[in-house]
Amino acid sequence: MTQEIFSRADKKIYKDGDKLVKVFDANFSKADILNEALNHARVEETDLNVPKIKSIEVVNGKWAIILDYIEGETLEALMKKHPEKEDEYLNMFVDLQRTVLSRKVPMLNKLKDKMQAKISAASLDATTRYDLHTRLDSMPKHAHLCHGDFNPTNIIITADGTPFIIDWAHATQGNSSADVARSYLLFYLAGKPELGDKYLKLYCKKSDTAIQYVQRWIPIVAASRLAKAKEGEEEFLRKWIDVVEYE
Repeated sequence: MTQEIFSRADKKIYKDGDKLVKVFDANFSKADILNEALNHARVEETDLNVPKIKSIEVVNGKWAIILDYIEGETLEALMKKHPEKEDEYLNMFVDLQRTVLSRKVPMLNKLKDKMQAKISAASLDATTRYDLHTRLDSMPKHAHLCHGDFNPTNIIITADGTPFIIDWAHATQGNSSADVARSYLLFYLAGKPELGDKYLKLYCKKSDTAIQYVQRWIPIVAASRLAKAKEGEEEFLRKWIDVVEYE
């Protein structure tokens, strides 16, 4: 029996036996759907635990990506259910992210190219865009696998404790600290600033990365998200972007 497990304006996700069916709205860009599937397929070629794509189909006139259904709970759900285990789960989260960032997937798009385009598309004045483009251009070029939306809702823990990482639509290759800055912002956008601060300190300690270096990425990442900000996010993102003016 098909069961809807997630819904928003542009896509719906269903469980159909051992399959997960992600159905996109008829107006969703075909190129973006096929690019998401291609990103996912390229990540599948690593040794990371990710659900496997079974097929790409047209369902009732709408494009759909069919994947293995992973039975389990998201790390987000487990953190809510067991707040006493927050530190344990946060350590797991950071270790998983470091594992992802240690991998190379050379056929993925470059993170810097994607961010430059997003900054150009953001509703910012020319001077701010120039400052952000200049800052981004000055950041070191790396080729680490960046998830692009690494947060506890995108990690599924199976009954035997195996973590699976889902939703590779935004995967690129680039600088690890950009991906960390995005995760940090996602904690804030989820209304969990204290957890975000704890996450950043833990990641930087485990990876021997200067917090200041990650923080230099935050205005860039905030601007890149502003181009397609969700309702209610714009004011918050603009505050982070404004940091650039005082540095």
